Amino acid sequence: MDEAAARRTARERDLYRGLLNLNARTELEPFLSDALKLVVDVVQAEQGYLELFPTGEAWTEKTEKTLWTAAGCSDEELGEIRTLVSRGIIAETLGAGEVIITPSAMLDPRFRDRSSVRSANIHAVLSAPIGRNPPLGVFYLQRRELRDMFTAEDRACAEIFVEHLAPLVQSLFERQRHSGGDDPTRPFRRRLKLDAVVGVSKALAALFREVELVAPLDVCVLLSGETGVGKSQVARSIHDNSPARSQPFVEINCAALPEALIESELFGAAPGAHSTATRRIEGKIAAARGGTVFLDEIGELTLAAQAKLLQLLQTKEYYPLGASQPVQSDARLIAATNVDLKKAVADRRFREDLYYRLNVLPIRVPALAERREDIPHLARHFAKTAQERHRLAEIGLSPGTLNVLATVHWSGNVRELSHRVEAGAIRAAGENAPQIEVSHLALDPGSAASSEEDGTFHAATRRFQRQLLESTLQATGGNVSEAARRLDLTRGHIYTLMKALGMEKR
Repeated sequence: MDEAAARRTARERDLYRGLLNLNARTELEPFLSDALKLVVDVVQAEQGYLELFPTGEAWTEKTEKTLWTAAGCSDEELGEIRTLVSRGIIAETLGAGEVIITPSAMLDPRFRDRSSVRSANIHAVLSAPIGRNPPLGVFYLQRRELRDMFTAEDRACAEIFVEHLAPLVQSLFERQRHSGGDDPTRPFRRRLKLDAVVGVSKALAALFREVELVAPLDVCVLLSGETGVGKSQVARSIHDNSPARSQPFVEINCAALPEALIESELFGAAPGAHSTATRRIEGKIAAARGGTVFLDEIGELTLAAQAKLLQLLQTKEYYPLGASQPVQSDARLIAATNVDLKKAVADRRFREDLYYRLNVLPIRVPALAERREDIPHLARHFAKTAQERHRLAEIGLSPGTLNVLATVHWSGNVRELSHRVEAGAIRAAGENAPQIEVSHLALDPGSAASSEEDGTFHAATRRFQRQLLESTLQATGGNVSEAARRLDLTRGHIYTLMKALGMEKR
């Protein structure tokens, strides 16, 4: 056996031996660390990065440190590699579903125009997905010098590595799913009916905890949150898990009611009370007897309607428009708003006494930016819903599409994502495509890379948060503990903000 053949045999022996050792790992963190060390040592790379995703999910900005690991990287280099996950070479690897190898990303026409590649001066790269349809993870290897390229032999080792690593990863995820460790919402879904709210994030689990607390109580609930976050679905979940679950759930969008008819729509009207009341009109409050009334966008109610609503909450009775006798009501009230009701009170647009009556048990529904790991689940749900609604052929979402959806800033939250996926499903069906590709989404140019340039309130808030955090960290010399003290936040909150705002970890 010549020297080159002996070297190849030794490398393959070390690789298979390492894979056998990995099979004994049952915990995610040591598995990740050992897997990356194995491929870095065998391929003799200078830097390495490995990330695993829960089965069926595309990449997201994960909050769990144990889902990714790196080797041979400074903090700055690690930040650059993480950027490549979302919109660089690693994203290309996931989208293509195959090994990508290049002697110099700086010179490769596929990558040389990418800002992440230019800023990091990236040369020799070997990147490969772990598993397919969809990938279970990805690894990325890099060498610094232009002359030190990866060889065909390195590629062969990488292909053996991913081929045998995929079933080990699958087995690890199966063990986690069996124990429920990968889905913090699972315990709540076992106890409650929560079909209307899709996702597996920690933010959603925290919301479900609140739902479980308030559902059995006969008290008002005020839901707050940005437009499109799914407040009506949360209200429905509270009703579905309440003692009144078998009774009506009546939803009213206060902003959609003509001002002149708001009182009549809510409380009903006696014959002749107004020009259209030719007979007795039963209002929505009466229609929800024994059940739940959900008042969405309650900040849009007129002051006159607010006064009647306050009376209902205080006495459990109300007067239909033009009536002289009160009507009893046992309906529960859930309200929702996407505006600052405290400010509306200060501006005399909302009654202070009504605000405090409604705000007995406030629940904030998180924005989609706070639960990005739910985006793949939501996207698949919306694709299936569109398929059923429009009677389309069965359609999926490509790995590349899931990756892009996870990096877009959805200013319209879940509602905007739903509409975008529905439109993508229709376009894909029109082309007889088996799955929704990025081109079917018709995203605005650059929307997946950055949404900080828009002038929305959310974007302005994110810019302010980033500027304040950056200036504080600069003033403290990068001392996160001191920055947390000055901003009256915990260290964990600081790190969460840094991840959410795309800042490098210090």
